[in-house]
Amino acid sequence: MKPNRKEEIILTAAQLFKEKGYSAVSMRDLAQELGIKAASLYNHIHSKQEILASIIMQVANRFTLHMEEVSPQPIPAIQKLEEIIRMHIDLTIQKTDFLACMNNDWMHLGEENKGNYIEMRIDYETKFREILQEGIAAKELEESDPEIMLFSILSTLRTLYLWYAKNKNINPDVLKTDLTKTLLQGIIV
Repeated sequence: MKPNRKEEIILTAAQLFKEKGYSAVSMRDLAQELGIKAASLYNHIHSKQEILASIIMQVANRFTLHMEEVSPQPIPAIQKLEEIIRMHIDLTIQKTDFLACMNNDWMHLGEENKGNYIEMRIDYETKFREILQEGIAAKELEESDPEIMLFSILSTLRTLYLWYAKNKNINPDVLKTDLTKTLLQGIIV
């Protein structure tokens, strides 16, 4: 299905923000990329800030909703972690440019959206940490520092968009299987 004009503006902006950074992209640049006059953009959106908030909050909401579904489930912690990792991979494949914006440009959000985003991120990391602690307590995971585990897994997942942009030919199922296995089991035989 072809995106409507507002969606097209947001998709194009995400691509430009990823390539140049939010601060370096003007509304004129965006209009030029879309092949329209800058004034025409304002028929569909109010500001560049609105576009950035739409991009970032869209993916932040998806992460948050998924975590809220997974974390309370009465399943082993390892299974929760597998679901979370697969969701990160799926979202990376579907919204590579959006993730780049979220990771690189969130600090440019307006105060209200920035506050909401930071709160969502803290809550996400707290729930992730709790799952790791559940796994340690249940002897599903090694007795290791949950902060180091959290950092290792999330650092990889948050920067996956950089690697995936250069390796889009990889089979998504192989990526989900192999990356999940590597993150949770390591590389030692």
